[in-house]
Amino acid sequence: MHGTDSPSSSLPGNDPTGLQSFAVLLRRMNSEFNRIAHEFAQAQGLHLTDVQALVAILDADPDDGPMTPGRLRRQLDLTSGAVTACVDRLEKAGHIRRVRAEGDRRVVHLHYAEAAKSVARDYFQPLARGTDAARARFRDDELRVVARFLDEMNRELALLRSRPSRP
Repeated sequence: MHGTDSPSSSLPGNDPTGLQSFAVLLRRMNSEFNRIAHEFAQAQGLHLTDVQALVAILDADPDDGPMTPGRLRRQLDLTSGAVTACVDRLEKAGHIRRVRAEGDRRVVHLHYAEAAKSVARDYFQPLARGTDAARARFRDDELRVVARFLDEMNRELALLRSRPSRP
C-alpha cells in the first residue's frame, strides 16, 4: 500500500544512493527518532524540548567542558527564560543535577543524573536492540563507511546551525 500515511521501503527515483533517496531515508529515520523521543517525553511528563536538552547534556563534547545553561541555550536556540524553565523541569523531575563550578561559583554545570540514565536506558533498550540488530547485518568495513557518513552529516548540520539565520 503506497500513500502519504503509510511508510514504504521503496525509494523515489532509480538511484538508491542519490540525493533524493538519501533525503527520504534521513527524513524517515528522523521522523521515527522524533516519535520515540516524543513518547519518552510523554511517559516522563516532559516537553519534547526537555528531551532535546537531555540529549544535549548527555552528548556534550567533553573537549568543550561540562554543559552550561548558556551553551544549552545556544545549542537549542532557546531564550534564557526558556532554558531556565527547561532546566528547572529537568532538575525537579530528577533527570539532571546543577553543579556549581569550583573555580567560579557563578558558573553552573549541568549533569545527567545517574538515576535518570537508568530510566532512559530501560526505555530506549528496544531501540538499542534494534540498532544492534541492524549493525549485525553489516560487515565492519561497511559500518565504518556508515559511521563516516553520519559523522560528515553531523558536521554539515553543525555548519548549517552556525550560519546566520535563513530568511
